[in-house]
Amino acid sequence: MKRSLQLVLFAAVAIGAATAGYLSNRGAETSAPAGLQAVSRETIDALLALRLPDTGGEEQALAQWQGKIIVANFWATWCPPCRKEIPDFSAVSQAMANEPVQFVGISVDAADKVREFDAEFQVPYPLLIAGTPVLELAAGFGNTARALPFTVILDRDGTVRHIKLGTLHREELERKIRALLAS
Repeated sequence: MKRSLQLVLFAAVAIGAATAGYLSNRGAETSAPAGLQAVSRETIDALLALRLPDTGGEEQALAQWQGKIIVANFWATWCPPCRKEIPDFSAVSQAMANEPVQFVGISVDAADKVREFDAEFQVPYPLLIAGTPVLELAAGFGNTARALPFTVILDRDGTVRHIKLGTLHREELERKIRALLAS
C-alpha cells in the first residue's frame, strides 16, 4: 500500500474516532461540584503524578504546578479540532501569564511530531509527550471514548472544576479560568 494512501486511511480512522467520541459525549462538559463527584481522588492524583518529557526532552512533573489553576489539555498533532483550539489556548495562556494559571499540553503523539508542531506554532506553555497510554487516564475523567481534544481544569486546591470533551474556544476558556481566579 502506498505511503500516501496509508496516511489518508490513518487520518480518516483518527478523525472518525474523534468524531464518534465527540458525538457520543456531546455536552459532556461538567462544572463542579455537580456531576464531578464521579472523578476519583486517585484519578486526580494520577494526573498530578504524571512525569513526562517536554519537547526539549526534560522530564516535567505536573505536581510542580500544584497551587495554580491547571489547564490540562489532551491533544495530538493529527487531530484537526486540537489544532484548531491550540491558538486559543496559547492566547489565553499569554493573556494570563501573570496569574496563577498553568496550561499543559499532554500529547498522545510522537515526540518529533510534537517538536515540529511547537516549532511551527510557538506554543507558550509546556507540551508534554505521553503517547496513547495516557488516554486511559482521560477515561478516568469520564472520557470513556478516549477522544480528543479533551481538557481538564483543576482549581488551585487540585479539585476538578471543569471537564470538556471537544473544542474549547477562547471566550469559554477565559471565562472559566477567570471565575476560578475570582473564587
